Amino acid sequence: MHSTTHTGTSVAIRNGGMLARLSDVVAIAAGALLTFRAAGISEGSGYDSALVAFSMLLALMFFPSWGMYRVTRQRLFWRCVLVPVLAWLFVLVASCALVIALHRSYRPAMEWIKEWAFISAAGVVLCRLAAHAICLQLTRHDVRTCTVAVVGSTANCRQLMRKVDATPDSVYRVTVAFDTDPKAQAIPLGLPTFCDREAFVSYVRNAHIDELWLAVPLSEGQTIVPFVELLRNDLINIRFIPDVSGLSAFNAGLANLEGTSAINLVASPIASHSLIGKEIFDRVFALCALLVLSPVLAGVALAVKCSSRGPVLFKQRRKGANGKVFSIYKFRSMRAHVEAAGTVKQATRNDPRVTRVGAFLRRTSLDELPQFFNVLRGEMSVVGPRPHAIEHDKFYQDIVDGYIHRYRIKPGITGWAQINGFRGETDRIEKMQGRVAHDLYYLSNWSFWLDMRIVMATIFKGLGHGNAY
Repeated sequence: MHSTTHTGTSVAIRNGGMLARLSDVVAIAAGALLTFRAAGISEGSGYDSALVAFSMLLALMFFPSWGMYRVTRQRLFWRCVLVPVLAWLFVLVASCALVIALHRSYRPAMEWIKEWAFISAAGVVLCRLAAHAICLQLTRHDVRTCTVAVVGSTANCRQLMRKVDATPDSVYRVTVAFDTDPKAQAIPLGLPTFCDREAFVSYVRNAHIDELWLAVPLSEGQTIVPFVELLRNDLINIRFIPDVSGLSAFNAGLANLEGTSAINLVASPIASHSLIGKEIFDRVFALCALLVLSPVLAGVALAVKCSSRGPVLFKQRRKGANGKVFSIYKFRSMRAHVEAAGTVKQATRNDPRVTRVGAFLRRTSLDELPQFFNVLRGEMSVVGPRPHAIEHDKFYQDIVDGYIHRYRIKPGITGWAQINGFRGETDRIEKMQGRVAHDLYYLSNWSFWLDMRIVMATIFKGLGHGNAY
């Protein structure tokens, strides 16, 4: 099991990806090429080119050790300006020394070296500033304060609070506690403390607490089960923090929470730092898709407008990542009508509400194209579990095991369930169970290449399907 959302965020802040390293290498190479002519060198000699190549290689090797790819909200000037400039000068000097050692008669043109050093330094600094801004923007929903409810004795709760408070730039804040030993004489914690389990769970729900930490000894394992059962259909991360220190054999299931080891019981299976690349792909893919398909979008919009009275776009409230509600966009495929309050009727075969143009759009999935705007807005992903009407969520989350955990990541335009035939009307519980099982499989086995496989399958075989009506 992976670390959870906020643990993954701290990893994302500490480590840069290959894209950041590549941008620095490009800045070094571009600086060298731009300054060849400016320094009166029509073309770089073989040794000049070797110097550039060695600089790029050494940058890849040494920049990470200088903390170049550590993104924090503090010491911006040091992290994004001074350190990159010093690291680049070190790499440049080391590269010159290496090339001169290999060919003693080589002496690079000093004017070129100075201009190259300056321009590439500026490029590297700009890359660091841009990467810093992008990382914080993409993880803005994760670096916010994460509220925590703690279950345990007063002493254990107090110890956890001290560790959280002592951690610099901590994203966690303990806001409520459940005392497992209310008879013990202890100094109050200074925050809402409960002894009644039902009242505690109600407070956690109403206050929209993000995480539940079960800080109980292994001998009191029975304390865990009721809380997990009561909160199993809520989008809250649940961690078990036993009073042990030597669990290195179980690293796959551990999370480091401000110096305290926790075992993930209920948490997102995809770490946040892994989703940064997915976010970048989503925005780029959606923008390209909208540009390429703009004539199709215009044609479909005209056809919808001419087919029946009503708006071109259909909007409906759906749940996104972590249960956040948003408005999903589709081309309208039905005649304008009013649903009964609190109900949403799924389209059925030969549904009289569906227009002739709408039936074609549904069969070919062209009605889903406006959701690329949802992707650009950051509300959806290209690949992920399909979002359902909120009324259907309320019905199924207590019937289908694991249903609510589909919303631990952004919903998608297409998904693993859809390319495996689970789309269209869910007139039987078994169909929804199959769809949810495929969605949970996707969450547990997510990778960038699995996303690419789903996108390719959607393009080549998923645009039309017999269950879409």
